[in-house]
Amino acid sequence: MELTQYLDVTADRVDKVIYRYFGDVFGDLFQASAHLLLAGGKRLRPAVVLLSADAVKKGSSDDVMLAAVALELTHTFTLIHDDIMDGDTSRRGVATVHTVWDEPTAILAGDVLYAKAFEFLSVAEASDRAKVHALRMLGKTCAEICEGQSLDMSFERRDDVTEAEYLEMVQKKTGVLYGASAAIGGVLVGASPVEIDALYQWGINSGIAFQIQDDLIDLLASAEATGKDRASDIREGKQTLLAIRAREKGLDLTPYRRELSASDIDEIIGRLNEAGVIDEVRAVALERANVAKQALGILPDSEEKQLLTDITDYFINRGF
Repeated sequence: MELTQYLDVTADRVDKVIYRYFGDVFGDLFQASAHLLLAGGKRLRPAVVLLSADAVKKGSSDDVMLAAVALELTHTFTLIHDDIMDGDTSRRGVATVHTVWDEPTAILAGDVLYAKAFEFLSVAEASDRAKVHALRMLGKTCAEICEGQSLDMSFERRDDVTEAEYLEMVQKKTGVLYGASAAIGGVLVGASPVEIDALYQWGINSGIAFQIQDDLIDLLASAEATGKDRASDIREGKQTLLAIRAREKGLDLTPYRRELSASDIDEIIGRLNEAGVIDEVRAVALERANVAKQALGILPDSEEKQLLTDITDYFINRGF
């Protein structure tokens, strides 16, 4: 099965479970909690849970479906809270939770999903020992996501962020949830410690590659393709890997912290290309993707292992 077909089928399966539990809830708080969940999405993290389970033990993914949904609940809780902190007004084609209701309700709606994630994970079809392991892993991951978001916010006040700091931030903000999704899928179906670590490393490095590619897409992809303003990271002075590498080469991007025309953006791209920054950043993304795919080497060959590899390739090839 091709990746796009697998993701479509899996998203439909996940959506049916989400609608079963969240499609007809009552009261402002629970309707606010369900708002973004019901708006759809690629359901990539649940797909990773299911693929990892089947890569370790063929045919086991049905047993971990509620765990897969738990990872989507976790992801959605972070989106609700991120939207409040960033002041965003739309997400997944709908108004953000805090704009439909209010900030206190949105904070509590995110908290509900956070709590529900642990509830759903605890009732997956697995041994109690495996579930305790998975619950501990999810708890640690949620704390790291919060730390990653805190780092990202602190970078807004600095112009001296290092590459190591940036990579730590994206690992915690984006990578660890993919790592946990993959590892939890394995844990629940009895993967060995070596297999669990391999799945975690695949997810961590795939997630870092995903975020670096996101930074490139922000500058290089058309607004029509992304649905976002081009070069918004540069306009807002975000400390991305592009900005860090540019600063290290003596390129001053601070004059571009303003409204940018198409010719301004072309000028920025030209300067970054001339200095080799774009190629260097792309190389870092490719390197992380290769590390991710190599981590899967200890797993037996299977369709699911290939689909995990395809997800990594999708992460670094999307947007153009």
